[in-house]
Parts: sequence; C-alpha cells; structure tokens
Amino acid sequence: MKGRKPKPIARQIAEGDPRRHGKKQLQEKLAKEPKAARGLPDCPDHVADERAVRAWDFWREELQEMGLDSRPDAMMLEGACVNYARAVQADLILAKHGLVIAQPIVNAKKEQIGLKMKNHPAVAVSNAAWKQVRAFCSEFGLSPVSRTRLALEKKDDSAEELMKLLNRPRTAKTPPGTSIQ
Repeated sequence: MKGRKPKPIARQIAEGDPRRHGKKQLQEKLAKEPKAARGLPDCPDHVADERAVRAWDFWREELQEMGLDSRPDAMMLEGACVNYARAVQADLILAKHGLVIAQPIVNAKKEQIGLKMKNHPAVAVSNAAWKQVRAFCSEFGLSPVSRTRLALEKKDDSAEELMKLLNRPRTAKTPPGTSIQ
C-alpha cells in the first residue's frame, strides 16, 4: 500500500509538530538520526557527456548553497545529471526529426500497402528521463514547489538584535518644556 512519504523530523519541528508528538520527543528522534558527511565530490570520470558534467557542477553548487550537499547523495545526483543529458539529447532528436514517424504497413507478400503514424522512440526516452530529473529536483528542493515544502529552520537573530539594542549609547530624555543647560 502506498501512502505519503513521512516528513523529515526537522520539518515536523519547524511546522510546529502538527501531529502533536511533542517537540521534545521529536528533538530526541532528530538527535538520533544518522548525520551524513557534507560535501559532494567532483563529477565522476565515467560521466563523459559534457552536458551531464555541467549539470553536476551547477547542481552541486546549488545544493552546497542550500546546505543539502551530502556525500551519500552523490549517486543520486549522478543519476539526475545523466538523465538530464539523456532528456536533452532526446529532445534535440525530436526537434530535428519530429514527434511522429511513419511506419510502413506491409502485407503478407512484403508489399507496402500504407503508412501508420506512431510516436518517435525518442518521445518515450525524453519522458522517462525528464521524470527522473523531476524526481531528483523534488527530493532536493530544486523546483519552486519543493522549495516551498522544504521547511528549514531560520537562524534566530533575535538575541543578537537585542544585544545590539542594549549595547548602543543611551540618550537622556528630557521632559517636554525643559531645557538642558
């Protein structure tokens, strides 16, 4: 039975614990979660397609900026990059040859009696590859919708702002109608 994917614990905490598990219990679970090593490696040497290598470099930089660059995710990133290059390649073929191809209809005597129009095989390749790219982007917050779902806690600057306010020079207030001599 398929259901919804469970929300990450950090997201549950950020959303205010909608299931009412208890913030303390959720924080204890979060502390017990395994932590992945940060930083994605360089693009693997066996990824030869130039477009896939450029996608690797781009996504790696974006994931790093978002704080989502975990070493165990390198293979998933590789799959996304390879599928991105494959999808673009299929789309270029379709742009050149069209979405449909004519397939000859032959009789038992091997004589052509007509033509049947069918989807170009690159249509299926393009659709499957783009589906894989979308899945990766959704998992990592690299699409507009997934970024809104990705709830990362913001740094609390309120203590810092309070200290600035308390440490700035104070000016004496004078009651209205009096003058300082």
